[in-house]
Amino acid sequence: MAFVKNLFDKNFIEYASYVIRDRAIPDLEDGLKPVQRRIMHTLFKIDDGRFHKVAGVVGECMKYHPHGDASIGGALVVLANKGIFIDRQGNFGNMYTGDEASAPRYIECRVNPLAKDFLYNPNITEYVPSYDGRNEEPVVFRAKIPVALIIGAEGIAVGMSTKILPYNIREVLEAEKKALRGESFEIYPDVPTGGLIDVSGYNDGNGKLITRAKFDMSDEKKIVITELPVDSTSESLMNSIESAYKSGKLKISSIDDFTTDHCQIEIRLPRGVYAKDVEKALYAFTDCEKSISCQMLVIKDNMPVAMTATEIIKYYAKKLTQIVKDELEFERAKLTEELHARTLERIFIEERIYKKIEQMKTAEDVVAAVKNGFKPFKKELVREITDDDVDSLLKIPIRRISLFDINKNRDQVTAINARLKEIAKRLKHLTDCAIEYLDAMLAKFKPEDLERHTQIAKFTSVDAKAIVKRDIPLRYDGAKGYLGTSVFGGQELLKVTRFDRIFIMRKSGIYTVCDVPDRLFVDTGMWYCNYADKEIISNVLFTVIYRDMKTKQCYIKKCRIPSWIMNRDYMLAPEGTEVLHVDTREKFEFTLHYVKKPRIKIKEELFNSADFEEKGHKAQGVRLSTQETDSVEIQKDGELDLDGQ
Repeated sequence: MAFVKNLFDKNFIEYASYVIRDRAIPDLEDGLKPVQRRIMHTLFKIDDGRFHKVAGVVGECMKYHPHGDASIGGALVVLANKGIFIDRQGNFGNMYTGDEASAPRYIECRVNPLAKDFLYNPNITEYVPSYDGRNEEPVVFRAKIPVALIIGAEGIAVGMSTKILPYNIREVLEAEKKALRGESFEIYPDVPTGGLIDVSGYNDGNGKLITRAKFDMSDEKKIVITELPVDSTSESLMNSIESAYKSGKLKISSIDDFTTDHCQIEIRLPRGVYAKDVEKALYAFTDCEKSISCQMLVIKDNMPVAMTATEIIKYYAKKLTQIVKDELEFERAKLTEELHARTLERIFIEERIYKKIEQMKTAEDVVAAVKNGFKPFKKELVREITDDDVDSLLKIPIRRISLFDINKNRDQVTAINARLKEIAKRLKHLTDCAIEYLDAMLAKFKPEDLERHTQIAKFTSVDAKAIVKRDIPLRYDGAKGYLGTSVFGGQELLKVTRFDRIFIMRKSGIYTVCDVPDRLFVDTGMWYCNYADKEIISNVLFTVIYRDMKTKQCYIKKCRIPSWIMNRDYMLAPEGTEVLHVDTREKFEFTLHYVKKPRIKIKEELFNSADFEEKGHKAQGVRLSTQETDSVEIQKDGELDLDGQ
């Protein structure tokens, strides 16, 4: 058994680790999940400037992603709709209506040139073999901007989840610039569908965000929803409004959806109802107002870590300077090699070193002759000459030697030296270079891509109970014992709403708190029924007269009900007793009639409830008499109604 348990534990840990790192949670380095990274790698590899069928891209991507075409196709559509990674052609769905994309064989895509600017640099990216060893894929891309914030992410793993809302590109890059300068900044989500957000509890990405739809109420008899709440579509919003209407929480005449490339849902109101009367109800009972819980969980250094938006921005600011440094150093090394090659070529041709190999009979002698020929010019060389350098020189064709242009060579060397000086200067001012890069990126985006869509606002919470009128009759049929809003006939006890809770005291002394019932059997007798408001019930004094079933002795208990759990039955009297009467008056008189026995002269006795102290609801009652009680008679000023008044 121990072996089996260890085997299960090991396999579960491996599975959990795989789901967390390789499927559900994005990596901080490039903000992408593995399937997204492999899609981008595929697009970079096949990029020729033209559009490719999505079906073809999916097929190519399967070389790197071993989970089938459906997962790749769906992820590609989502990534393409983010706008900055992939250029689209065809029907990729509608983010406003929730309509799905056409089949992969009908739509086309290609990599967006902007993606190459901030994501793709194979010279400084680490690659590993793909799952079958036939190809190579990047471990992560070295992204220069916080992709995780710009596109957002959502995923559920084993024991953890992530929910990152997208941010405005311009605001993210401006915040990254401020982080580079050491300045403070604030940044909040921005989604393409617009809407309003209250960020009071957002907690920099790890709290709750309240979002609302945007209304046009210029016509008092019509409400037009012009912008959607975060994480909503026109279809889901319409469904929530229709559901609220059917349950009687909303009064509308008709609703129509004219959404295309922007949201337009028209709600027409019935006679006597105006837009200002319905606005709060839409926020209270439909998805026009939603609360969204966010958590910025990312993979950092191969481990899941919860970070804030500010921390991610600062991380990328530091990372960008390192990437700029690595790119400059790579370019410097490449130019240095180019300078060395141009210098070797000039000396090799100008000084006719190639003539010295004419009499050599072996390859070793040829290499030695070339190296010896460069000895007088050692000071002009960038580094020591190697066998590979000699091999490159010996491959120069005769035509190139005969047409060698010394002036062109000198111009190339001058340009290389000028660039090397510029690189050396830029390496001393990496922060300025990083800011310059971000400014250049901002200039490449279209103006409409940089506009903010979601408006930040402060909301006053809408209390659903406060805006609903109590106009539903709650009836009780004492003959049949049914209580509810769907009970016909009987006595009307209260006017209620669907949000009310009801406190019921049955004839047996059992009390319960429940939602307003449609039709509930409570008993053919009921002592008390009212709203289950703690301020109301805790002020009601319940006086209980009950009889012990073993001794037949009678007890009285006075208490209030301070708390309860919904839909749970409580007994007001102790177990094994019979409740004779429950009263809610502060003061009343009652007579106990005792069992007739020989030599017992006292046959009845009068009591006043005011003579007994109030105790806790869990306390036992006070015994009224040692004699066996036959019945109790309540002295009333009139008929006792259900409230005991």
